[in-house]
Amino acid sequence: MMTQLSSPIAEPPKVSVDRYRGAVVEDLQLPPAFALPFTEHVSRVIELAFEREFSHIPILDKHRKPLGYVEVASLKEKWEAGQMDPNDKVEKYLTKFKRSSSEPYTLITPLTPLSELEEFLKSNIFALVTDYERKFVLAVATSDDIKEFAKRGGF
Repeated sequence: MMTQLSSPIAEPPKVSVDRYRGAVVEDLQLPPAFALPFTEHVSRVIELAFEREFSHIPILDKHRKPLGYVEVASLKEKWEAGQMDPNDKVEKYLTKFKRSSSEPYTLITPLTPLSELEEFLKSNIFALVTDYERKFVLAVATSDDIKEFAKRGGF
């Protein structure tokens, strides 16, 4: 009599599913970044932001590296409340990017997978898309950009 040995059925390996099918930031086709120097006057920042309908503007240092950003609505409120001089430099009102060993910089480039960008945007208002050396701000990405891409692509 022959006995047949039964072997347990192996479960297939768990594979993370990329709902964006390998799409990267570059596939969002974002417009070129609009950023301003830290020396720009608040009045000019507000004017340029409203012309372009931007809610947040990256602010750059003298070497064109990102220092932080300004929230346009907040600037406008302070101006209308008389809490600032329109000739003040924008550096006085910027929110600086946190860079420390406990909060490392998250590099977002044109080749960053959209799934990684989506995860980053769960805890951030926007992402600066830079080159690999973080020398140039190439674009600004938001959750709305990903949603629009998903809608267009049927994801």
